[in-house]
Amino acid sequence: MPDNTRRARDESFWRTFADRYDVQPGPINLENGYFGRMSRTVVEEYQRNIELINRSNSVYVRQRFEASDGLKIRAQVAELIDVPAEAVALTRNASDGLQSLIRNYNRLQPGEQVLICDLEYDTVKGAMRWLARHRGVEVIEIEHRHPASFDSLLTTYRDAFERYPRLRLMALTHVTHRTGLVMPVQAIAAAAREHGVDVILDGAHALGQLEFDLEELGIAFAAYNLHKWVGAPLTLGFLYIAPERLSDIDPDMGEMHFPITDIRARTPYSTPNIPALLTLPLVLEEHWAMGGAAAKGMRLNYLRNLWVRAAHELPGIDVLTPDDPRLYCGITSMRFAAHNDQQLMVEQLLNDYNLFTVMRSGAACGPCIRITPGLTTTAADMAQLITALTELS
Repeated sequence: MPDNTRRARDESFWRTFADRYDVQPGPINLENGYFGRMSRTVVEEYQRNIELINRSNSVYVRQRFEASDGLKIRAQVAELIDVPAEAVALTRNASDGLQSLIRNYNRLQPGEQVLICDLEYDTVKGAMRWLARHRGVEVIEIEHRHPASFDSLLTTYRDAFERYPRLRLMALTHVTHRTGLVMPVQAIAAAAREHGVDVILDGAHALGQLEFDLEELGIAFAAYNLHKWVGAPLTLGFLYIAPERLSDIDPDMGEMHFPITDIRARTPYSTPNIPALLTLPLVLEEHWAMGGAAAKGMRLNYLRNLWVRAAHELPGIDVLTPDDPRLYCGITSMRFAAHNDQQLMVEQLLNDYNLFTVMRSGAACGPCIRITPGLTTTAADMAQLITALTELS
């Protein structure tokens, strides 16, 4: 097993991987959280698969993909989170999976309550509010105080469970897209179980940069992206349902293409992006060759800490993501304390320093600038960010 801590600092080692990606000349991309790059070899494989499906059309799809090749790929995806293939259904992305889980959760009764927080993805918030309109339940919305800590996050949820005894379902985001905060999922899920509350986990940003065990976390329902940190083409994700909890999620809108005992009935039946799916075996091979989530996560954390440690010493810079190793990953947010409009500062970082970042709002802590290094990011890129923050602070 390679020493990932040592490797994370080895610029020449990571350059060998970065050289496998084609990067367009232009700004330094510090917004790698939107979606990840495919390696050059993955792009070439994807193109070959597009041509294959275009040539063979439904002959290959009906004769081989649906009967065997697609099932093998699904099993490989399940291995990413170390669960049986029967616990996984492929989707276009995490949002599709989360919407399916939320709208088809069948254990709610009118008058009961569901829980969301300020850090949830807007699509998840919308889906939970949809439940309120169509199932007669009440949506409870909580905010996390800033700065967050392991204990404060857990206490906020414990207080909500005590205050709202009719809670039956909650959304929980593993890595929040607004600030990069990593939620203490295991502790929160354990507290939820004590109060009879089910958790639907948004793992969109977690897969590929965090190591986790769903059984250890105590999670029965989750959805993930394959196009962020795993390196797959866009339009690929999946949902997970613990086999013993499958009956708690109804077939999607009466889906009948699969038996009621098949998790694939929990998603809309449609023609998937077959060329992208056929590319997944190579994507997963490269993911594991790079060291998987352990190596990727360590590298991203190292790059994150380069600029965060410097930013803590600068006046006028607020780093909004905690430094507790349990609560951060490569994604971290900050703000210029003396400026009301963070979008103007995003534009100044781009125009004056050639640094591409993104502004995020919606968190109780206020608007922020999200900084997300990627696998092609270098320590020199982080040094350029530090220079920009120093001068702008």
